[in-house]
This record gives sequence, C-alpha cells and structure tokens, in this order.
Amino acid sequence: MLDLVERGSRDLQTGYDPAIWRRENLVPFLDFGTIRSPAGSTAEGVVHYLPLTAEEMLTSAREVQERIFTGIDAMREQGAELVGLGGFTSIIGRRGLHTAERASLPVTSGNSLTAYAAYRGLHQVFDWLRLDPAQARVAVVGYPGSISLALAKLLLEMGCQLDLVHRPGADSRRLMAYLPEARDGQVQLFDSMEAVYERTRILVSATSSGSVIDEARLLPGSIVMDIALPRDIRPAEPRRNDVIVIDGGHMTGTPRIKLGGESLSMAIKQQINGCLAETMVLALEGRAECYSIGRDLPPQKVLESGEIAERHGFEAFPLATYGERLNGELVAGLRRYHRTFKSAPARGPMDRERGVDTGEGRRTRTLERYRRHINPMMADFLHYMHCDQVFERAEACTLTDTEGRDYLDMVAGYGCLNLGHNPQCVTGAVQEYIGRLGPNFVQYVSLPQETAKLAETLCDIAPGAMERVFFSNSGTEAVEAALKQARAANPRPRFVYADNSYHGKTLGALSVTGREKHREHFRPLIPDCESVPFGDSGALREALASGDVCAFIVEPIQGEGGVHVPPLGYLSDVQRICHETGTLLVVDEIQTGMARTGRLFACEWEGIEPDILVLSKSLSGGLIPIGATLSRTDIWDAAYGTADRFLAHTSTFGGCNLASVAGFATIEGIREQGLAEHAEKLGGYFKSELERVAASYPFVSEIRGRGLMLAVQFDNDFTGAVEACAREFGTRLPGDWHLTYRFFPDDVKEHLTTAMDRMEESLAEMFCMRFVTKLNNDHRILTFVTANSSTVIRIQPPLVITREEVERFVQAFATACDDMSTFLN
Repeated sequence: MLDLVERGSRDLQTGYDPAIWRRENLVPFLDFGTIRSPAGSTAEGVVHYLPLTAEEMLTSAREVQERIFTGIDAMREQGAELVGLGGFTSIIGRRGLHTAERASLPVTSGNSLTAYAAYRGLHQVFDWLRLDPAQARVAVVGYPGSISLALAKLLLEMGCQLDLVHRPGADSRRLMAYLPEARDGQVQLFDSMEAVYERTRILVSATSSGSVIDEARLLPGSIVMDIALPRDIRPAEPRRNDVIVIDGGHMTGTPRIKLGGESLSMAIKQQINGCLAETMVLALEGRAECYSIGRDLPPQKVLESGEIAERHGFEAFPLATYGERLNGELVAGLRRYHRTFKSAPARGPMDRERGVDTGEGRRTRTLERYRRHINPMMADFLHYMHCDQVFERAEACTLTDTEGRDYLDMVAGYGCLNLGHNPQCVTGAVQEYIGRLGPNFVQYVSLPQETAKLAETLCDIAPGAMERVFFSNSGTEAVEAALKQARAANPRPRFVYADNSYHGKTLGALSVTGREKHREHFRPLIPDCESVPFGDSGALREALASGDVCAFIVEPIQGEGGVHVPPLGYLSDVQRICHETGTLLVVDEIQTGMARTGRLFACEWEGIEPDILVLSKSLSGGLIPIGATLSRTDIWDAAYGTADRFLAHTSTFGGCNLASVAGFATIEGIREQGLAEHAEKLGGYFKSELERVAASYPFVSEIRGRGLMLAVQFDNDFTGAVEACAREFGTRLPGDWHLTYRFFPDDVKEHLTTAMDRMEESLAEMFCMRFVTKLNNDHRILTFVTANSSTVIRIQPPLVITREEVERFVQAFATACDDMSTFLN
C-alpha cells in the first residue's frame, strides 16, 4: 500500500514517468531529516524497506541476501555511513555475520538494544508483580538465538530459574556450554513447549519461526514477552483475559530527542524496533562500526547499548500489547497467580492476598477485579479519562480515596444522595432496626409493618390524591410498574413520551426513552410508543387527539437529557390535555424528587397532580435500592383490584422492611433539615455564580436547571474542522490528492463524510470531558456528563452542600475555563 501511495503521489506531482513505475529493490518509507539528541549529538537517517513479508524472506533467503547487498550499496551512494539490517535481514545473513563480511558499509543487527529493551521490560514485569527474580521461573523460547542467549545470560545474573526451549535434535552439552555461569539446577532444557505449558508463567520468546506458543495452552496468569517477527504467540479464540502478551524489544523516544521536523508535537517515536533505535543511537555516537553481530552478544555490550540509548533520549517504556500501551494495572492484576512476593516499603498491615496492604495495592486490585468481572470497557474509559479512583470512605459531600485524598462529590450518585453520603439519620435508623433483629423479607407472606408506614407517608406528602404504592428496587423498575399499571387500568394500545427523555434501560422503560443511542441495539422494542418534542404542548395535543393513547410519561425536568427545564406553563398544559383526552399522566420524579429542585417534588412548581408518580434514587438516602410507583385508588383498582389480578405484578425484594426504614428516615431527614428550601436558595446563588463565570467564555452556552439540579452546556463547535484539516493536508502533500479524492467510489466518500461528521461531534464531547478530567485531577472535584449528552456536565451535589463548597466549585470551574480558553483573546 505504501509503495502504491508513494509512487502515485510522485506521479501526480511530476506527471507520468516510466521510471516511477519501474521495479524497485527498496521502497522509501521515512526520512527523519536531522535527528537531535539531548546529549547535543546530531545525525541524519532514512528508512527503506524490502517489500516482502517475513515468510517470503525466509523461503527465498539467498535471493533476499543479494537484494540486501544491493540495497546497502545504494544507500552508500546516497551518503549513508551505517546501515541497520532489521530483524529478518540480519537473520538471513547468519545474524549479520555474512552480511558484515560482504557489505560495503558497517552494519548492525540491532539485537543488543532489542535484548536490552526486553530485559528492562521483564524488570518492569517483576516489579508490577512484586515478584522476586531469584524466585522466578522464566521460559526463554528460541534459545540459543542471539537475543534469547543474551537474555538468558542477563536473567541468570538476576538469579532467575530458566526453562530454555530449543529446536529438536540440538546437542544439549553444546547448548549448556553457552552458559558457563549457570548454577546447578538453575537451567533446564526443553526441545518443545509441551512441558513448559504446565510449569512456567513468564515467557520471553525470540524465534525466527513464528506461532510457536499456543496462547490457549498457557497457564492462567501467564505473561509472554514476544520479541519475534512474525509473532511467536498464536492467539486463542476467543482471546484470553488472564494472559498478557507484551510487544518485546521496542524503544520509545522521549520528548528530549527530536526526530527530524516534528509537526503538532508529533513524531514517529513510540514502539521503535530495536534495530532502528540502535542504528540511530550508534549514528548519534558517531560510531560507524559493525555492532550486535553474531550469536554471542556479551551482557556488558547489551547493557552498554541501553545506557547509550538512554543518554540519547530513548527508553524501553512504555510497554505495549499488540501495539496498544500496556496498563501496568493489568499486569498487577495477575499477581494472585504468582506466589512469591518481593517485600515492599511497609505502609500498612500485611494483607495475605496481596502481599502488602497499601492504598495503591487496594486500588489496583479493585481495578483488576472490575475490569475482569464487571465491565472492562468502563474500566478502560475511566483510566483514559484519569478518573479511575477507588474510594474507601464517604461522608456528606466528601469522598476519600485509597490514598487518603478527599474529593468534593458533585454527582451524588446521579441524584441518589440528597442527604449526602452515609447520613446519620438514615444509617442510624437502619442500624437500630437491624440491631433489634427487625424482620425484613416478610412481604407476600405477611404484612410488612415498615413498608406500610412508608407507603402511608408517601401518599401523604405526594401531590394529588395518591393512595396506593408499589415498591420495587430501582427507577427503571418503578417505570415498568407504572407502564403495566397504566395499560391494565386504561387498555388503550399506545404510549407517548418526550424526545430526549430518559426513563431507564429495561425493555419497557427503554421503549419510552427518547434517546436513540440507548435503544438502537435492543430492537424490536415495545410497539406503539411515540415521541413528541419536550416542552411543546401543541405537539402533545395532536398526538393524543386520536384517543388511543394509554398514558403520557414525562419528567418535570429532563435530567439525563441535559437538565432541560420546560417552558413555564408546559406541565399545566400537559395535565389539562391528558384529562381532556382520557390519557393517564405519568410523572417521572426519579431524579427530580425528594427536594432536589427546591420543592419536595418538582411537579409542585406548577401544581401538577399526576395520575401515576414514580420515585427512586434518593428515596432511601442512597443507602438501599428502592423504587416506588404511586397511584390513585381508582387506577390501582382498575388494574389490580380483583381476585385474579391483585398479584399480577410483584417483586421479590421490593417492599422489604429495611429499605422502607431507610425511606422513612430519609423523608424525615429532608423535612427536618429543610433541604427543599436550602436547595432553592443555595441553588439560585450557585446558578447565578456559574452564569457569571460562563459569561466570559463563549464555549459555555448555557447554565441550566433549578434548585440544586444544574448543568453546564458546552458548545465548542468543531463543525468543518476535520474536513478543513483533510483539505489542508491534501493541498500540502506532494501530488494532487484533491483530484484523487474525486475519483474515490461514491460509497467510500459517503463513509468518509459520515466519519468526519462523527469525529467532529466526538471532538466537542472530548472538549467537555476534559473539564471532567481537570476538575477531578486538578481540583479533586467529581463531575460527569449526562447520559443523553456528552457535552453537558451535570451538577447535582448532595443537598447538604454548604455555601463554601459551592464557592470552591465555582472557583475551580472558573480556573478550568481559563485553562481551556487557549483560542480566546
């Protein structure tokens, strides 16, 4: 591909020339120009490649060897003083020996620095595992190849036990003669992988064969440092999550070394093959000499190559797996498979499972468990956003992580923690109930006392004539119960819901959730569900005019939709239209209820009396899962008021006494602390302060919300940016790439356009997420985006937040805005 693109570019630039399309021995790939090291040295370098796969080289070694000599001669004519052979070009020439004898320039195989990079990588693996090298068993596959032999010697010096895997038929005495320094019993030889699969969990492999290690047969917890090309590991299907394959033998240029003209602070610096890096390093040293030639690379020479490389700005880190940067926490997560632990500085009591109990250790173990057993993509996302803390203590508005650092919580469990973390009024009530051995799961076989008490209280405080309550465990379950009750009580076929709404992710709730990204993978959903624009009462009247709509479900303020407050009078119009058309009105107060907006229920701002009301989140103070579906007596009786139907909808855990104790205590706590009034007063101040800050930054388009349910809407428009960038590069690259693009197939251009549009949306979301990251890392304040929009940051702190904590957030937000305002005058 690169060959075709490069020649095509020249053709477009200069016009057709038969010379452009002649057979070439080498294909130009990269011209570094001037390389500058932090040691003050300079060199120039180019990369050409033989357009052959490793397999093709091995099957025609003699012809390839001649092509190598031809290529070296051509490079000498261009002014080269030193040539790096690369992996297979050195193997074909007897590890560089034959090539060095005939070549017109000094050559290096790069094997010394390749071995050094692998050696340093293994050091890091031992550290991540807290594994004492003297107690470690390492399999070296591909012995006695030059890299494998060098690594074997270095590992022996570290005290490792070695399993050396060689080709069948080799003379064992000769193989052992390469390692005179080995102690008795320190080394064992194997002519196949069979025994190694059953005994060794750390492997380093550098053969010239490829696919010699079957990932499926490795022991759990195995780590393979694969230096070979083609790869020695043969991946299992499906890929295993208890085995890690590390790309071995690579070096990375630090910011201290400049590889030619770097644009946009970018250059090809990461995961540079050891041969290329070694060639650069020797050039920077002014050492035009044969290096890393032959089988036996003395350990001191390998270490010397690493020392020189590091002086010139190259390091063996970061490590990678299949080209992706390796997260050390993944490796640390395999510690349980490796029994012997190296002692670490004591920072706490010993932990039998982990070897040492530290905050970092507990965090790492939690991340590994979460990644392995819950949601690996979520773990990687939080790591990518630098928001992967693990918290061990919580009180009021403060969370404390495993390192003892305090964070201000402005998410509050997405509205679950209106009383703050571990409110004493709720925890005390729960502890007292458990302490007196109060019965919990007695519903459906008896009458749960505390549940009945909570139901009565909810009906007393809820707007409208609520008389019946069904208890469940979550908001989405409460919505499911509401939809079923509405259908049973008012047997019409259709439901109507609002665009951009969010009611949950179970199938019924999802069918009335107005955001396609949550729905697209789960179709077909429940039929006959139709959306209307939120805040548009005329559209609702039109949708309900047919008289076949069972219920309209609506949030008083759209929370996950981005904290959108409807126009004044909208909810009153909605109630009137529903009554006129015989449609049940279901109000979702899951996020807005329990004093969040400055009223106990947000629908009270317009005096709304729902037919069905759903609650959850902060109903139990965030302490115990609970959901509640409230309705009038006539609606409940129409749905379930017969002998055949009174148990038509039940929940095993819903309505337990313990959750009800927490719920009742929460209601009392909200009342006694005056949190509705506090939310209205402090929320008004909070919003005005955020608006004051936002006025100076056009990328903040709006501060929305009511009470302490607020949101920051970012509007940094990247429309046209990707296309403009593509056009810019198309103009400046050699040739006529605009003309080339015109002849792309139509479907290719359509896909590219779609990709550019989506990329521009992602840039806007990335900008918003940088604020989440900065508030977290710079100011130790937790925020997050809303479910329906990644350009909106939610601000929903516990309602017990103080004015001082609000001011802390405002100041941090102002600082973050200033930090991110690079492009403003």
